[in-house]
Amino acid sequence: MRISRRHAVLATGAAALAGLPRDGRAQALAEIRVSHQWRQQTDARDRGARLFAEEVRKRAPELRFRIYPNRSLISNPVAQYDAMLAGSLEMAVFPITYGVGKVPEFSIGIMPGTIKSVEQAMRIKGSAFHRRFQEIAMEGGIRIVTWWWTPGGFASRDRPIGGPETVQGLKMRAADPTFELMLKEAGASVVSMPSTEIYPAMQSGVLNATLTSAETFVSMRIYEQTKYATIGGPNTLWMLLQPLVISTQAWNRLTPAQRQAFDEAADVADAWFAREQEEAAANAAEAFRKANNEVRGLTDAEYAAWVELAKRTAWAEFARSTRHGRELLDLLTQSLA
Repeated sequence: MRISRRHAVLATGAAALAGLPRDGRAQALAEIRVSHQWRQQTDARDRGARLFAEEVRKRAPELRFRIYPNRSLISNPVAQYDAMLAGSLEMAVFPITYGVGKVPEFSIGIMPGTIKSVEQAMRIKGSAFHRRFQEIAMEGGIRIVTWWWTPGGFASRDRPIGGPETVQGLKMRAADPTFELMLKEAGASVVSMPSTEIYPAMQSGVLNATLTSAETFVSMRIYEQTKYATIGGPNTLWMLLQPLVISTQAWNRLTPAQRQAFDEAADVADAWFAREQEEAAANAAEAFRKANNEVRGLTDAEYAAWVELAKRTAWAEFARSTRHGRELLDLLTQSLA
């Protein structure tokens, strides 16, 4: 059958959009580089990445991974996104809110007052919310591979933190613009920075309070610079999606069998990571106590006050200012019902 020049041009364009060479055949990935900001073998996000790579190799031994921990490949964790979009990095363990500058909908991955436990987070894997969020991520140039949620909390140098009134006048970091909007409404001033900068910022007085994950409190020894911690218990306000992601360029170069290997490996890594996070808050609380911090959890009344404030500030702004914000909030709350 004769193929017209027009059809040949269209086929070439379709192949380019799919990330394929002009002959339509996928180019094998010689090596998959995985970048992240945490210490090797110390933080569960590093260990989870290594487990994932091992599980993929069991199913697709032709694939090779090289993991670069502790900012050893890309010094600025936020810049990992640009590297994936540019094709100079295949994968990263990426706190999803680091990408809100390009995809504002990523703020849903830390929205206060929505997901309050790891168990809840794992229940919505595969839900309509998860599927829609994946579509939006793919439009933004990355695919979410694992479903890793990390619980966290508050830590402060100056005073215990409970309800919204207790952050009045504090200089805080929260990792997301909509979350920070809530803190500003409560009377805090906010400083934006990746978690790698929290320790020196607390040490120098740029910050006197912060929110971050239990894993980060421990692996980056932030408890050395604080006196009070609000972490653990049934009421977790700070829950962040920090998945392994892959650039869509790299994903499109995987064969169907290799993509299946990725999905199966992710299931194994997700189950392992969830078990690790169930203990992470307790481990962080113990680390704070050993460093002579006063440790407490949020009471039901304090948590309810934060949720009420979140709905008036973070939720409302997210629904108003992002294209798919209302849709994602509705899907998430329906999935949690």
